[in-house]
Amino acid sequence: MAHVVEGSVQRAANKVRVNAQLIDARNDAHLWAQTYDRDLADVFAIQSEIAKAIADQLQAKLSPNEKKAIEQPPTTDLAAFDLYSRAKSLLLTASFSVTGNPDVRKAIELMDEAVKRDPSFFDAYCQLAYAHETLYAGIGFDHTPARLALAEAALQAATRLRPDAGETHLARAQYLYYGRRDYAGALAELESARRVLPNDPRIFELTGYILRRRGQQEEGLRNLQRAVELDPRNFFTLQQIALSYQQLGRYAEAIAALDRALSIVPDNVETRANRNAFEFFWKGDTRPLHQTIDAILGQGPGAIANAADTWFQCALAERDQAAAERALVALGDSPCWGDSAITLSRSFGEGLLARMTKDEARAHTAFEAARAQQEKIVQAQPDFGPDLCVLGLIDAALGRKDLALDEGRRAIAVMPMEKDVNNGSRVLQYFAITAAWAGDKELALQQLEGGLRAPTASLMLSYGALKLFPVWDPLRGDPRFEKIVASLAPKE
Repeated sequence: MAHVVEGSVQRAANKVRVNAQLIDARNDAHLWAQTYDRDLADVFAIQSEIAKAIADQLQAKLSPNEKKAIEQPPTTDLAAFDLYSRAKSLLLTASFSVTGNPDVRKAIELMDEAVKRDPSFFDAYCQLAYAHETLYAGIGFDHTPARLALAEAALQAATRLRPDAGETHLARAQYLYYGRRDYAGALAELESARRVLPNDPRIFELTGYILRRRGQQEEGLRNLQRAVELDPRNFFTLQQIALSYQQLGRYAEAIAALDRALSIVPDNVETRANRNAFEFFWKGDTRPLHQTIDAILGQGPGAIANAADTWFQCALAERDQAAAERALVALGDSPCWGDSAITLSRSFGEGLLARMTKDEARAHTAFEAARAQQEKIVQAQPDFGPDLCVLGLIDAALGRKDLALDEGRRAIAVMPMEKDVNNGSRVLQYFAITAAWAGDKELALQQLEGGLRAPTASLMLSYGALKLFPVWDPLRGDPRFEKIVASLAPKE
């Protein structure tokens, strides 16, 4: 990447000031700068002027299609564009946030309003499809046929508007990947998109996700790195690079990627918390994470909300009941744990804390509440392995051994590695906890050893988690378990 465009936007009533500058990334030289003071209604004309000015500075020859794309505003409705922009911001920050589920749902509401105001708003339909796909498979909170149908309807609307656009091929690739797990079909659509959008970072980004989920971790990572070269200030992609490194067990590089993300969004509390959580999972030391959480709590009572799950995990690792109780309050209705599509509810967290403190009555009540919630989820999406896996965990906590083991095995059967390496690895790995809680130590140790050999590493099977998390207490003291934990300790 040789050049970077930077800028800022200030709005006051119906006036807008846009500052833009072109920088040579090789030597930080400022090649061009301009300030635009206009009416808000002219904001799209400013975008076109900036794009043309930059093309002139770089002596780039634009094709007729590129000129048309620059001159054509995404919508003529400023209110619709504002709704769309707010929705995109929510989607951008949903990945690491404990409020990811309600944030994506809010983004869908905003996007629905945008396309209602302007039914020809192509970009909004593409983002709307992506938001539905994120709920369906990205974070897995609504893996139902109804949700997938909404994604398909938004994609069809975009296709009707611009059937041959590169962005349409990209949107179709996203649908095939998230909605159908049709990796070959998605990659074919990306090749069609690449012919029109050869240097679009989104093509490399999605290629990275597809290859990662297919088990081609290193090649997937290289594509994500190429996406960041083309879009160096995209902190969402940097977060995903960190996750790729974590799944490879390369924690130092994962932390470096999050440090780079924090240089772009230094106040993002979930990235700050996750950065030091990775250090805990790597080294089994909660002190840096504890200090970060204390610093976030010092910012005010609501500051921790988006990282309350990480606070809860730190408290469990430290066996700090009072802090864990406070973290549960801060969680509200948000989940206490997320690992790929394995999502543990707040009620599950309450049961886990009660288990740790040997409060059997409270644990039973909490896990019964968690089971009622989880059973509804499984009934709505019975063939989604991660949800079955969580139901098995809950039943093991409630003492229903045979049912728990059956649910765990069914989860593995419906989510094979060949179909989905990420979630296939998770259901295999979490079955070790189910077996341990069900009292089958031999099976638990077998599953743990198998889980550690799975293609993608789980935070729940990291050195820090195995050493300190109470979920593994049934195996503590067994020489085979202790040997496994010791083998994962970071080498000096």
